[in-house]
Amino acid sequence: MMTGCDARMDALHPRLLVDRFPESFRFYDALLPELLGATRTRGSVEGPYASWDLGTEGLITLFDRASMATAIKVACPAPGGALLVSRVADVDEAYARCLAHGAAVASPPINQPAWGPTMRTAHVRDPEGNLWELQSY
Repeated sequence: MMTGCDARMDALHPRLLVDRFPESFRFYDALLPELLGATRTRGSVEGPYASWDLGTEGLITLFDRASMATAIKVACPAPGGALLVSRVADVDEAYARCLAHGAAVASPPINQPAWGPTMRTAHVRDPEGNLWELQSY
């Protein structure tokens, strides 16, 4: 079991990969505050990324599918697919553990300065082919 993550960090949150970012953004930006009291913390209708939090926890993120595929240099799930995201203490260690338990490589650990100055990610696929991003920043 991995340790070392701050208890206030989001352990696992969905990232919806969308083809029609402006429409999806307007939909969630209108409904999440009204229905759940969520606050938009990043992004705008121009995309390619936006996120909403509920209190101090990440609730949901939208990411343009084509932008995600370009960023990690792999095919993303088909329409309707989601990308699971976990913040981990050490991306390289988490990636190695995933592979040891049967995950398939999607994208090895890499620094992502365009996403944040200290962002590091890796991407694996579970046995069903679902994409999982491991990140630290």
